[in-house]
Amino acid sequence: MHGTAETIRDANLRYHDLAAGHYDSKWGITYGPVGQAQVTGKLTKALGDTPAHFDRALEIGAGTGYFTLNLMRAGVIGEAVATDISPRMLDALSASAGELGLSVRTAACEASSVPFDDSSFDLVFGHAVLHHLPDLAGAFREFRRVLRPGGAVAFCGEPSRYGDRIAALPKRGALAVAPLWRALVGAGRRDAVNGGGRGEEDRLERVVDVHAFTPGDLSRHAHAAGFERVRVRGEELVSGLFGWANRTLESTAEPAQVPWAWRMYAYRGYLILQRLDRTVLEPALPAAIFYNLLVSARVAR
Repeated sequence: MHGTAETIRDANLRYHDLAAGHYDSKWGITYGPVGQAQVTGKLTKALGDTPAHFDRALEIGAGTGYFTLNLMRAGVIGEAVATDISPRMLDALSASAGELGLSVRTAACEASSVPFDDSSFDLVFGHAVLHHLPDLAGAFREFRRVLRPGGAVAFCGEPSRYGDRIAALPKRGALAVAPLWRALVGAGRRDAVNGGGRGEEDRLERVVDVHAFTPGDLSRHAHAAGFERVRVRGEELVSGLFGWANRTLESTAEPAQVPWAWRMYAYRGYLILQRLDRTVLEPALPAAIFYNLLVSARVAR
């Protein structure tokens, strides 16, 4: 971790407010069958079984709604409450929910202090959020407090310590060949200084990630908060390396000039390699070497 809790909070708030308007397009977020399959697949992996229906669910760091809205559309959760530190992210979530005909309550708050009653949710979940939090111990205690007996906590997409180091290799390689790649696809170099605030966003993106975890780190936090049946798995190795190389290339170009054919190649290639990870590598290799970790646990009945 670097910086004080206050500076970490302020950096995350500013970064996610800046990113809210183009976050879905940047990460290829959709709310149709593909998005639903991606999200339910990740939750299934985290929980270790096909998720049952959860009557009332709380998402931590919901962003623009990738998990909450897709899980609602898939029928996995009924009533949904979405929290995030960024009001603009929650505004984007509410707008998407309205377009999809869904009702979601939102609350701008920190994970270590959520404004909800004890034992009021069946599921607490999140995606790529724990690594942003300065007070992990306090956050896990809050997750435990608001869950009902028998309730579940599940977090996906958390960067592993070793996987993060491995991911640095394709990022460096992509930066080295980025000028050649831009010339081949006909994309101009992105102007990070005059790109409508994107220079500040790029700078903040490099400081908002304050943790990279070992499986033991996540397990200890869950156990210390009083959870049982703690489970940590790894996800995405070759698909993660492929994805980070492509995203790094794309980050150097003007977004509107990246060809649609390239985006389809990157997206479909990622899905193919994700299947390879899921069927061959994830069952056979230790969780610690994967780029992403998933953690789940239960509250005693």
